Amino acid sequence: MSAHPLPHRTDIAAWPTPSFWGALARGAGNRCPACGQGRLFRGYLRLAERCDACGAPLGAIRADDAPPYFTIFIVGHLVIPLMLLAERSGAWSPWGMAAVFLPTTLLLALLLLRPIKGATVGLMMRFGITGREGDPRRDG
Repeated sequence: MSAHPLPHRTDIAAWPTPSFWGALARGAGNRCPACGQGRLFRGYLRLAERCDACGAPLGAIRADDAPPYFTIFIVGHLVIPLMLLAERSGAWSPWGMAAVFLPTTLLLALLLLRPIKGATVGLMMRFGITGREGDPRRDG
């Protein structure tokens, strides 16, 4: 017997549909977008196969390149203006700028990537998108 009472349900459209903001908040907070109870991730970026609480098939959702794209977009818009201000001031050497802005960029990207992936997965679940090739909702 499997651990979840509804092991045959794999269609993400069969689970409760969260609101737009609820899906964003639950996903960004590492919670199942459908119920808000179970954990979304089982590793740093690896999705859990199923929600511990409701059994939603979280592993069936593929966010692929969207989270890194959004992360780069946000981090770039935060760091580049600061770099330009530092360069314009003339008080920073190139090595000083590299010593400050390279770790800052890396740290921001690592801190934001997981919540952004969670929010993306939450929205994908909200709109019934799996991101898989051959998905009839995507092809038709």
